[in-house]
Amino acid sequence: MAKLPDFKQLNDRLINEPSDEPMLVIKTNLDPDSVTEENPYAKGRTNTTKEFVSFFEGGGR
Repeated sequence: MAKLPDFKQLNDRLINEPSDEPMLVIKTNLDPDSVTEENPYAKGRTNTTKEFVSFFEGGGR
């Protein structure tokens, strides 16, 4: 098995630290009605779990 390089030596990608600041996400009338519509994580799925829908709706409403 090949040894993985040290992340500090990688110069062909950007590895960003997570933000400590809050993030504002606004739902608009341009967003699809269903969380599975135009969602690449839902492609090919015939049914989705409540947890999946809750995650993409922002924690359930």
